Amino acid sequence: MLSGCVAEEPRTGARTTASAPSSTAPSADPAAALLPDGSAEDNLPYFTHVTEQVWASDRRAEGRAYVDALVEAGFDKAAMQVTHDASTVGNPAESMQFSVLWQGECLVGQVGPDIGEAVTRVLPALEDGTLCLLGATRPIDW
Repeated sequence: MLSGCVAEEPRTGARTTASAPSSTAPSADPAAALLPDGSAEDNLPYFTHVTEQVWASDRRAEGRAYVDALVEAGFDKAAMQVTHDASTVGNPAESMQFSVLWQGECLVGQVGPDIGEAVTRVLPALEDGTLCLLGATRPIDW
């Protein structure tokens, strides 16, 4: 189980049911494209958009679905972490987290039945700047 403390309120983007765009071309809508030269804060609306697309789907309880959607959206799989989506006895996780390390900061998402809705935010990287999540995470080996 992971936990953390954050002083500021969670930031969430607008809910939508359209599929995530496959193009990373610049757009007037900040949630419509990855900004490769942008900061983590600049990319938070897009990260939130992709997260909410999965949260609105029938795969909302699968950590792999968030990783796969973020990869499809242009985020680097090698920079990601995801927690387990099931407990050690096989029950669905009450919440799960996933992250993308981005220029020394972390785009972090948290979802699950105990959360109520997808929550995303930018947090500082941990340890030597190479990790975003503490505790046991799932290998992203697919």
